Amino acid sequence: MMDKATISRLIKEKAVELGFLSCGISKVEFLEKEAGHLEEWLKKGYNGNMSYMENHFDKRLNPSLLVDDAKSVISVLLNYYPEKDLFKDSGIKISKYAYGKDYHFVLKYKLKDLLKYIEELTGNVNARCFTDSAPVMDKAWAERGGLGWVGKNGNLLSKQVGSFFFIGEIIIDLDLAYDAPVNDHCGSCTKCIDACPTDAIVQPNLIDGSKCISYLTIELKDEIIPTEFKDKMENWAFGCDICQDVCPWNRFSLAHQIEEFNPHEDLEKTELEDLSKEAFNTLFKVSAIKRTKYDGLMRNIDFLKKK
Repeated sequence: MMDKATISRLIKEKAVELGFLSCGISKVEFLEKEAGHLEEWLKKGYNGNMSYMENHFDKRLNPSLLVDDAKSVISVLLNYYPEKDLFKDSGIKISKYAYGKDYHFVLKYKLKDLLKYIEELTGNVNARCFTDSAPVMDKAWAERGGLGWVGKNGNLLSKQVGSFFFIGEIIIDLDLAYDAPVNDHCGSCTKCIDACPTDAIVQPNLIDGSKCISYLTIELKDEIIPTEFKDKMENWAFGCDICQDVCPWNRFSLAHQIEEFNPHEDLEKTELEDLSKEAFNTLFKVSAIKRTKYDGLMRNIDFLKKK
């Protein structure tokens, strides 16, 4: 029988073999610090119309309510930084994370492969794989697993690879060797705060989600975007990368090697404002952009173009 240090090392090696940037492991416990922050965030209404953030409050803070007898959280990072910024000089911009196949599918497949490997090592386990589609505070667990720190823009940052990555986790009933958190390396830098055109970063590590361009272009389902954000969107029609693009740590971002994240061959040359519904369904058939639907994307583009 292998000891937990050996099993943990093999899990991390397999994660890298599967294409993950890195893997960290933390002990399951109640997220006491995050509980207070989440409660205050919700009270201030910073979730906007994202009412689902009010659901499953206890489950967000206690993985044992998601997986019986949970002992460990295995966190992984999956790079999506593209070889080329397709919309850098474009009149309409789409976030880099949405260039290729919907990350929920890609991440979940890889997590399931990792879990299958763990079961080959240890036998049957009680475990579940999670992307951000479930009530799990992925950044908190990745931070506890030593994969980075939560920066002033609310994203997980890494000295080695920046922040252009997805986070996933396996919550499992195995007792493993745990990693130590790393220090915060934002220092006195305020580039993300200064660059946010809608002032969504209220203060370091506190984000008013209802003002975030990603929220306005994806989560907000109203027929129109509030006029207070007119001329503040900086051409973003789906998501926003501003606070990541200006972050000094992203100078270490390297192009991903994940085939599924490569953009559709027609994406760069397509005039998005002239996109038909049929073309939308073809171009974004397996993309995260389907989340906003055709009408939602056109609403965003119209808002950008309207004088």
